[in-house]
Amino acid sequence: MVISAAVIVLYTATGGFLAASTTDFIQSIIMSIALIIVFIFGINVAGGVDKVVANAQSLTGYLSFVHTYNPETGASSPYGFLNIATMFAWGLGYFGMPHILLRFMAIEDARKLTISRRVATIWVVISLAAAVCIGIIGLAVSEAGALPILKDSETLIVNIASLMSSHGILFAIIAGVILSGILASTMSTADSQLLAASSAVSKDILGSVFNVKLSGKATLLAARLALIGVALVAVFLARDPSSSVFGIVSFAWAGFGAAFGPVILLSLYWKRSNRWGALAGMISGAAMVFIWKYLVRPLGGLWDVYELLPAFIIALIMIVVVSLLTKAPEQAILDEFDAAMKAE
Repeated sequence: MVISAAVIVLYTATGGFLAASTTDFIQSIIMSIALIIVFIFGINVAGGVDKVVANAQSLTGYLSFVHTYNPETGASSPYGFLNIATMFAWGLGYFGMPHILLRFMAIEDARKLTISRRVATIWVVISLAAAVCIGIIGLAVSEAGALPILKDSETLIVNIASLMSSHGILFAIIAGVILSGILASTMSTADSQLLAASSAVSKDILGSVFNVKLSGKATLLAARLALIGVALVAVFLARDPSSSVFGIVSFAWAGFGAAFGPVILLSLYWKRSNRWGALAGMISGAAMVFIWKYLVRPLGGLWDVYELLPAFIIALIMIVVVSLLTKAPEQAILDEFDAAMKAE
């Protein structure tokens, strides 16, 4: 983990946005190859596509939208409204992801935004569909006896790679490609997050908030120090080898989505929003994620909903209320907003 963190920090600090974009392109190719290999190998081990489909259809509630299947008990249980709301709430996180927004902000020609949006949307659909299909294939592989029923579904791809490596040196090399695909997915997100954090510290916090005048070299140094600092915090948080990747990612996803998502949406579609409303929304959204996660959600029952949903709603309300109670944006900003809306 430490070596991986050092490599990510090194190429991100030295190469900046260009290095992150270039490596992300290469990493996306590796991830795609790894997914294809897992698909083909998993279906082959399970006995073919017909076996995979038949196995999924034979499991009570497995392919239902309102029920879920428990592989340990072999029974189904209702997939209630709270679970459905929680799953849909994950989509709200995309509005506040800085590493995604950076890609659109850095586009060379605004006219390419439409095609970029379509490509991004199609890729999200493909990647999420691939994740679901890999789960279905993995369960079929387990039912075929090639793998045990996994208590931790996060290790499915790792276990498939391990199974593949037992078939000889060539398959062991291919298994290495699969494992490198997992690492590539981690690196592609980590470098973008580090880049966004370093830019926020050097440009937004020091420059805009505290009005610190820095030279070009000083700005670059501040960005690199911030990058290293964030990386050290990330390594500290990830030091526990038994921690759940899904749990950490879901909490971080909620934090980003609730803190920045409502601000982005209202700043784009409501011209009355101002800086104080945005600040109130970011603070309340981020705070509510912690409050709901550790104080409210443990109560269970109706309160057991993904923290992103209530935090997102609270942030939206706070932005609207505080913006209406404070001074409206300057006329120049309103004119710029109207011009941008007409340009669409």
